[in-house]
Amino acid sequence: MRRQSESLLFLPLLPIFLAGMFPMLLIGLLGFFGLALFGVLLICAGLACGNEAHDTFHHDVIVHGYARGPERAAQASSMHAATRLGLRMEAIGAAMVIAAVIGFFYAG
Repeated sequence: MRRQSESLLFLPLLPIFLAGMFPMLLIGLLGFFGLALFGVLLICAGLACGNEAHDTFHHDVIVHGYARGPERAAQASSMHAATRLGLRMEAIGAAMVIAAVIGFFYAG
């Protein structure tokens, strides 16, 4: 019997490699400007995450009306969890921008 090539095991990892290739090239080719640009993109993604959480909550309130206590608490908890995730992404993005500015002035 013929054995399958072991390189086929790496095929499922190809999308992860392709998705991670863009930020690495961005940082590697553009230097501190690339790091700052990646931080700005993270800030935008965090803002979008927070806005989407609020939009979903308000959509449920407008379409279905105010729910009973436990259901409303679950919706609010879900919104707060998504908002906290967005705030963390914004903080990481801001830290990347600050690190890029410090690195630019320190190394440049």
